[in-house]
Amino acid sequence: MKWPNAMRLWGVGMVLAWLLIVGLLPALPAGAAEMGLPKPTAGDKCPVCGMFVAKYPDWTMGILFKDGSHVFFDGAKDMFKYLHNPTKYAPMRKPGDVRTALVRNYYTLEWIDARGAWYVLGSDVYGPMGRELIPLEKEADAKEFLKDHRGVKIVRFSEVTAEVMKSLE
Repeated sequence: MKWPNAMRLWGVGMVLAWLLIVGLLPALPAGAAEMGLPKPTAGDKCPVCGMFVAKYPDWTMGILFKDGSHVFFDGAKDMFKYLHNPTKYAPMRKPGDVRTALVRNYYTLEWIDARGAWYVLGSDVYGPMGRELIPLEKEADAKEFLKDHRGVKIVRFSEVTAEVMKSLE
């Protein structure tokens, strides 16, 4: 018996759904949860400043380590402070322990890879800890934000140096 195309697609879809349910097929990455980063709880504190991050969900950033553990931050600025000197905030951690760093796109609040983001410096938008690096997913959005919020400069992940961090103090 030959099945119509719709029945074949339905059957393939059911098999894929079952594989996802039983965990035999990995889910496609779509956000922090899929990357292993859970939602911050009321007890999660920023390791840099000690603030409770769940109070500021729009500003929450995170690092996922290769061992599956994670830390949250109350802004990109504190996340970069941690990345620049992890042993200061967690003596048992090394830079090589980081699997991925995630930031929230300012406009959509969706999680994006910190290494691919564009960051606006010196704007009139302040985070929970004051002056902040504003992460955006697209260069065009960063340029628009820079113009709309009187930003000073747009930088990429690798350009967030100690000097840039000092300018935010």
